[in-house]
Amino acid sequence: MSAARRYSPPRALAGLFVWHLKNTGIRQIPCQFVHLCRVANNRLITFQYFNFLKRMYVTQYNKDLSQRAKPKSDSVASPFRELQQFDQEKKVIHKIRPISPVHQPLSETSSRNELREMKSAAETEDSVTPVRAESKDDRQWKEMKLRLDDLPGILARLSKIKLTALVVSTASAGFAMAPVPFDLTCFLLASLGTGLASCAANSINQFFEVPFDSNMNRTKNRPLVRGQISPLLAVCFAASCGVPGIALLTLGVNPLTGALGAFNIFLYTCCYTPMKRMSIANTWVGAVVGAIPPVMGWTAATGSLDAGALLLGGILYSWQFPHFNALSWGLREDYSRGGYCMMSVTHPGLCRRVALRHCLALIGLSTVAPVLDITTWTFPVISLPINLYISYLGFRFYRDADRSSSRKLFFCSLWHLPMLLLVMFTCKKSFLEKEDKGDLLGGNHGRAMEIRLP
Repeated sequence: MSAARRYSPPRALAGLFVWHLKNTGIRQIPCQFVHLCRVANNRLITFQYFNFLKRMYVTQYNKDLSQRAKPKSDSVASPFRELQQFDQEKKVIHKIRPISPVHQPLSETSSRNELREMKSAAETEDSVTPVRAESKDDRQWKEMKLRLDDLPGILARLSKIKLTALVVSTASAGFAMAPVPFDLTCFLLASLGTGLASCAANSINQFFEVPFDSNMNRTKNRPLVRGQISPLLAVCFAASCGVPGIALLTLGVNPLTGALGAFNIFLYTCCYTPMKRMSIANTWVGAVVGAIPPVMGWTAATGSLDAGALLLGGILYSWQFPHFNALSWGLREDYSRGGYCMMSVTHPGLCRRVALRHCLALIGLSTVAPVLDITTWTFPVISLPINLYISYLGFRFYRDADRSSSRKLFFCSLWHLPMLLLVMFTCKKSFLEKEDKGDLLGGNHGRAMEIRLP
């Protein structure tokens, strides 16, 4: 009992201490846990920041260890890279050797495939590089130098050689249809003079329309627009064609044909050309210009203006409306950009009606030819199918008013005119028949006079 009493106070103190620790520990466990989490979080942030400072130090003071941006891979993997220098136009090509990773050695098959890709890429690069260089050279401004080898082609485009050939062919048709014996020398002189006059008129027309032709896709490649020749050279060429052409028609053929040629040049250059930007009446004036060449051929053969010359001129006059109206229908945007006043742009309904009207007029003019004793009655019969066909296409153009119908009418007009003139020539009344008919009429008139005499 004495021993138990002796050691009881320390045991009591120990029990109180243990009881205190239990109470305080249970209360402080959540707070200590939160504190430990905060400390761990602060240590984590500090460690990340330390690593960031370490990387910054390494990259600034040791350039060899700095990170390099990986180049962006192209759609077509190419081992070549083009570096374009500013002071030179040549392209320098550097070869970049492929670097294989250390931990993954390349096999033989993969190396062979890479070599094949390198060869194919090199071939494609070699083929693409000159094309790019050429396209770049084409886009650059450069001085146009006139070479003598290119001069004939440039002058042919300046004189609209295809249109000139059409003019000469219609003049030849007028000469061939004349009821007189064929004179080869006069025919050659008339054809040459008419061709020279047409070249002069077309050259002057292009000289006046340079600022307007540059706005149209159809005419932007003409010689004066592109600067292949100077305007002075174009005017000199027109004068060198016009003066000899009119002189040849006047002195070598007859003055009437020369006057018609000079009047046609004036009408085309001084009336039709400026009227294209003023009024739709330019189409009718242009039709008169196209109708004069067959009249010139007739007057070159006969020396006079007869009903046959006017009939040929009327056929050419009516033919031009379906031909040109169908052509201009597909070029309405171009004519609007160029500032030209055309029926297809400002009066589309009138454009279609006029084309159909003159297609039907060709049937009537073909019927008048035998009445005027120019052809036989077989001509209106044979020419009726082709005239009906172009009239049908004219009606389609009038009804549909689209690009398809206009193109069909235009291409039909290209073969319709030579076909019609050829049929007209084959059905032409010969000079002997007319002479015999004239003698017969003269004989009957003489007999009548004898009967009246006492």
